Amino acid sequence: MLVIGKEGFMFSPSIKHLIQQKSGAFLIPATRIAFVQADNPLYHAFLILTKVKYSKIPVLDQDRRVVGLLSLAMITDKMLTTNEISIDPLNELKVSDVMQTDFDKINFVETTLETQLHLLINNAFLPVVDDRGVFQGLLTRREWIKAFNFVVHNFDEYYEVKRLK
Repeated sequence: MLVIGKEGFMFSPSIKHLIQQKSGAFLIPATRIAFVQADNPLYHAFLILTKVKYSKIPVLDQDRRVVGLLSLAMITDKMLTTNEISIDPLNELKVSDVMQTDFDKINFVETTLETQLHLLINNAFLPVVDDRGVFQGLLTRREWIKAFNFVVHNFDEYYEVKRLK
């Protein structure tokens, strides 16, 4: 159940408690995420995206800060000419020439569960950064849906235990 508060929609305390029980599983750690660096040749990024089969990956700078997102569609758009497909741009351009620079990212300490959910409506994933902006991993819509599945299947049991106390 959502309740309306001063800052918009807020979770009821019972639901928030159940979601927070699963919140540690929300983050896919950076060590498990494919990424490219902003100064990588576009050819390298094309190979990475083709092999990992992700639709979009984070772009990091030399200090492991998220500076962009890159998709296969962004790369192939540069390969298309009026009459043909050319791989020349893959050798001529860098990731920074093509990447998306306007994107949402979050810091778990500074972002409420409600804000995370709101941002995931329009994003399949959100890069997670620490206080210095260093990439920590990804929060995915899929993991949030799994958390809601947990809540839906455990709410009555949780509510009954709480009511009996």
